[in-house]
Amino acid sequence: MDIKELDLNGGTFKVNLPYNWVGWLLWAIGLAITLAGLFVAMNDINGLGVAAFGLLFMALTSPGSLEAKLHQVRQSAIDPAELEAKAEASGLSIDNWWMKQTSYVPTTDPSDWILPAPGPSTWNNDDRYGPEGDGSALPEHPSKIGTPIPATMTLFSVYCLLAISLILVFTASIQEDYTPAIIITLIGLILSLVGFFRAKMVRQMIDTPTSLVRSAPVGNPELVGQVRPIDEGCLTVVVDGNQNMTVGNMVGYQWSYEQYQCRTTTDSEGNSKEECHWVTIRSDAGGCPFILHDGTGGIRVNTISFKRIDYGQYLKRWDGAFAQTLGKQIMASAIAGMLGGARVKKHRWTLYGLRLGNPVYVLGQTKPRPSEALQAEGLDGTLGNSIIEVWGNEDAPGVKCTLNRGSELSNLGRSRSGFELVILPIIMMIGGISLFGLA
Repeated sequence: MDIKELDLNGGTFKVNLPYNWVGWLLWAIGLAITLAGLFVAMNDINGLGVAAFGLLFMALTSPGSLEAKLHQVRQSAIDPAELEAKAEASGLSIDNWWMKQTSYVPTTDPSDWILPAPGPSTWNNDDRYGPEGDGSALPEHPSKIGTPIPATMTLFSVYCLLAISLILVFTASIQEDYTPAIIITLIGLILSLVGFFRAKMVRQMIDTPTSLVRSAPVGNPELVGQVRPIDEGCLTVVVDGNQNMTVGNMVGYQWSYEQYQCRTTTDSEGNSKEECHWVTIRSDAGGCPFILHDGTGGIRVNTISFKRIDYGQYLKRWDGAFAQTLGKQIMASAIAGMLGGARVKKHRWTLYGLRLGNPVYVLGQTKPRPSEALQAEGLDGTLGNSIIEVWGNEDAPGVKCTLNRGSELSNLGRSRSGFELVILPIIMMIGGISLFGLA
């Protein structure tokens, strides 16, 4: 599929089905749970709760309204050799059989380039701020393809509305006091607030016109381009101090180390059960400045100044039944046992980040660069975009500074509409309030 054949306006309703085998598998599991719940519900009202869970599971596996089509565009637009190379570098790897240590790189990346982008061999590192080639914008720049708008309603809405209906009917038939009504109302309220702020960010991305770097003004421009290195270079991230978990060419990162801790609990009747959950033990984040280049020019962006950073899907995850070394394993088990009587069964390290060559969306504040910095790089100020830089620590009225991995096309392509983010939770909250009259 060609990008010109794609209608970027999602419209009122769009059928959005999974586009890869993992999505289809999870969707099928959700469908099976839903059908099983409805079958059980013919004789047992508890089946409605099971069916509602299945519908919510199907909703969570539904992609954004444009995500599947954009995936098709990516498959046809990107060089097959490049796609094959990425496929070979992704997937599950067994790092240590005896220690049960594995690493996994996601096989699909919704935040990656959808249209071809220049490779490192074509970058002009002698003139990082100058235009590239004929000075036209990158193929995926909004000035060339426009701004996508998510569909108002998708199958996500259908699944959620059906699930909410089943939850309300099920709760109304079993509730004996106000507790279920309070829980449903609070969940709806929390989701409404979260959805409201998320919808504001989506609306900001849609409404803000994208500037070209060569003509970026001092103020709060929206910029879309490719991550390229500054003169000082970039970062090599060593996750949790382990040299076996090293990733290079990073300009922004966030990693976490988690333990799967299990505890045996006993209820008032003397029944014992094991409760397990992931607990974050350590985490770290950081970054360095980079050049955002959109084809018309480059501009310096200060990564760690941004208060809102969305790296999208994780880059790599390491899992193991044991810690990376025997000493760390003994220490982890001892600390978990002393602090809460927990048993550590699994470990995992997850890395999120922004790398050289990635697409990036930035809405920040541009300020003049210090003269000392310009002199250090040997810049004469001829290019206006070379004497300003982007910061993300100061919002403006009606503008929230943000940095997202991915272009505007990929970020909005997987987003949901204001109706799905806000109205659906409000319907759930109103339904919860209505249950007070039935208690």
